[in-house]
Formats: sequence, C-alpha cells, structure tokens
Amino acid sequence: MKIVTTIADALAQARAKRRVLVPTMGALHKAHGELIRVARESAGKDGEVAVSIFVNPLQFQPGGDYDRYPRPEKADEEFCRNAGVDLLFRPLAENVYATDRSTFVEETSLSSTLEGKSRPGHFRGVCTVVAKLFNILAPDAAVFGEKDFQQLAIIRRMVRDLNFNIGIIAVPTMREEDGLACSSRNQYLNSEEREQATVLFKALTAARHARKKSANDVVALARKIINEEPLARIDYVEVADAETLKPVEITGPNSVLLLAVSFGKTRLIDNMRLV
Repeated sequence: MKIVTTIADALAQARAKRRVLVPTMGALHKAHGELIRVARESAGKDGEVAVSIFVNPLQFQPGGDYDRYPRPEKADEEFCRNAGVDLLFRPLAENVYATDRSTFVEETSLSSTLEGKSRPGHFRGVCTVVAKLFNILAPDAAVFGEKDFQQLAIIRRMVRDLNFNIGIIAVPTMREEDGLACSSRNQYLNSEEREQATVLFKALTAARHARKKSANDVVALARKIINEEPLARIDYVEVADAETLKPVEITGPNSVLLLAVSFGKTRLIDNMRLV
C-alpha cells in the first residue's frame, strides 16, 4: 500500500486502468470496510482502490467536535492495509486549504433542509473537499454510504451539475447487530447512551412496517418511539422525497424517513426507505 501525504505526491502517482475512491474522515470501522470491499469489486483485478483520510475542518461548525474527532492514524493505516487498499491519501489541513482560500463549492437546493438546516455551512464544506479530492485523485468512481443519505444526494447533484466524469456508487447502511448504524461517533456514547441509541433503528423499522400513508403519521409514530428513551433529544424526524429531499405529505415508492437525534453530546443520524 502506497501512503501519500501531500497533494504534489498524490498528483504524481502513476494510476491503474481504473481507480475507485473511498473518501473518509478516518476512525475506520466495519462500514468503511464494506465501502472498500465494494470499491475493490468495482475496480476489478486490474484497478486500484484509493482511500482518503481527512478530517475536514470546513464541515464542522464552530464549537463542534472537530478537535476531539478521533484520529487513530496507525490503526487506520493498518485497517487499510488489511483491507487491500492500494493508495492511502492522508493530507494535512494546511496542505489541502490555503490560508487565504476564497473559493468554495456550494449546492443550494438539496442542502437547504435537514442536516443543512441544522448545520449551516456543513455541506459547503463537504462539497468543497470532495471536489478537491476528485480533482487531486481523479478517480473513475467514488463510493459513499447511504447512512449519510443527504450527503449522497448532494454529491450526486454536484457531480451532475459540474460535469465530473465520475461514477457515484451507493452502499447500503451497515449496522451493528442491534441495528445501530455504524458511525465513528458511536464511540463517544457511554454505555447507557449506547443502549438507548438503538431506539433509532426501532423507530425506523416500526415506521416502515406500519406502512402509513400520511407522512405526519409516520413522523408521529417515530417520534413517539424515540421519546420513550429519556436520553434521546430529537433534532428532526422528517419524511422526504429520496431525490429532491423535499418534504412529502403522502408516502410513496420514493419516500425516505430521515432523523437526527442526540444522546448526551453525541448527535446521530439515520434513515430508512419507507417502501
């Protein structure tokens, strides 16, 4: 596995016939392993899998968890090596962003709701860094998880609108045995918070199986279940169209239930298709 830490070195790398990128912020876990597996499958035996590890300061709000975000460098390196990654790109923030930077990439429609409403500027940071990674590493395809459903939709829109010749591959949400969506932030949860966080999967599956047509009824059911856990603090629970992310009144084949809930200082997101 080749490890590069500067943009100049990344640009200088000889590339295989097909390169598939897995962009991450590190603290790698089994869900990242699944992304890498899918990337390897897409790259084929003659292609290469590139993983980027970069904790992007632009997508954290002031007072957020940027400074305490886990950065287990050696463990991540070993994880990538064991997963068969060919190229690990692990740049420093000062190498990625000039101190006088004044250019950003911003999607203005899909990012105006849900996470974008709760975390202003978050998706501008995401789009900016992903566009830079696409330019630096020039992948033929990139892999993203469906857990970050809104992010996936926004990246697809950015690729379409800016004519990136890059395929976007979506991977279903990887979950723990008790249903909690895999996330690097799960390690912030104490034992009580971790136990109660399983209510998210419980609420999503109950709402899906109820097959209610009214979005308000779906949201009410999910909220009722989540509120049964005393440590849960709901940010949002919404039913939206999977492509436009606009709220819907009646659920249909393209409806998705999305939620964000905090347990202690840890904010978790999850989603599930309703049909």
